[in-house]
Amino acid sequence: MSHPTSAPVRAAGPVQLALLLVGSCMPVLGAVLLAPVLPRMEKEFASVSGAEILVPVVLTLPALFIALGAPFAGAIADRFDRRRLLLGSMVAYSLFGTAPLYLDSLHAILASRALVGVCEAAIMTCCTTLIADYWSGRRRVRYLGVQTLVTTLSATVFFALGGALGAGGWRTVFWLYLVAALVAVPMARFLWQPATPVHEPAEKVPARRVAVPALVTVVGGLVFYTLIVQLSYVLDDAGVSDSAAIGGVTALMSLATAIGAGLFAKATRLGLRRLLAGEFALAGLGLLLVGAAGPVPVVVLGAVITGFGTGLLLPTLLTWAVDGLPFAQRGRGTGVWTSALFLGEFLSPLVVGGLAAATTDLGGALGVVGFGSIGLAILVAVLLGRSAGRHAAFGGV
Repeated sequence: MSHPTSAPVRAAGPVQLALLLVGSCMPVLGAVLLAPVLPRMEKEFASVSGAEILVPVVLTLPALFIALGAPFAGAIADRFDRRRLLLGSMVAYSLFGTAPLYLDSLHAILASRALVGVCEAAIMTCCTTLIADYWSGRRRVRYLGVQTLVTTLSATVFFALGGALGAGGWRTVFWLYLVAALVAVPMARFLWQPATPVHEPAEKVPARRVAVPALVTVVGGLVFYTLIVQLSYVLDDAGVSDSAAIGGVTALMSLATAIGAGLFAKATRLGLRRLLAGEFALAGLGLLLVGAAGPVPVVVLGAVITGFGTGLLLPTLLTWAVDGLPFAQRGRGTGVWTSALFLGEFLSPLVVGGLAAATTDLGGALGVVGFGSIGLAILVAVLLGRSAGRHAAFGGV
């Protein structure tokens, strides 16, 4: 357990930031790397009962275990040592991530993917907590926005790598998980466990302080992940069947997400209430355009608007949840927020699928999600003002 100390505070710099940003990309690697090879995996395990359901779960199962494991990872990080938990999780992530290279059972591969999710929960929680530990004030806000920017861009890179490596067989992509063990070496050298601030207030932060941002983040994660999963189906329905064209539109949406994340630090001057309301409204408007079954340019415009809105949204939610937490509770708060985000991402295809069945149309399902996002924007604008209190990271609003 950490104890107050008067040891000199070490100053973090570009090396520490780069390592923590690379670590933050590991859960993204697990989320998108396998997408291009799923058809090959399904052919490999065609003789396994339920393979058409189990193979896609190989991709989504880690997100569920991130949602389940992140709060526990945050509690461990607060009670013991963030750095050691991060290093151990990076090495274990490589071990479990490369397991499908030699596993011949689909069920064993699924078990390894669950363990990958547990490791990702600890990695994401520790990296985000250490960013908040090492920096404060405007630099903390800026670097949390950069974290979203980098992880968003890495998704596009990993998707392309997955497709390229998949040409050599579906197992080849799993070699990339060794990157985490390699990155753990400089992490061990250049990262440190922060000292507990001497004059930090001892009182516990009320549960509501973390619960409200977490609940909103569940919806934010659902909205964020909706087009990542569904955009290719919408484009296919609109007559765009060429994979290169679909990839180009997806990359354009990712670029818009990255631009939104890059503008986050400057946008904080708008205040928390206006920023959140505007972000959910933009995402909802974009989803309505995509779901309207209009011409392809309208679908592309909607995807770009949604991407820009969610690019701003994620660092806003993270900063709202984490920035004001004291050192002794920062890991728990970050873990709860991480859990909420990945729970929303895991639920997204299930919710959209259920809505599509109810409306008999994917466009109708996206419209419902879009109206829901706009409705939440209105709710935030009406209710958040006084209940959120003053927040220094958002201009005190």
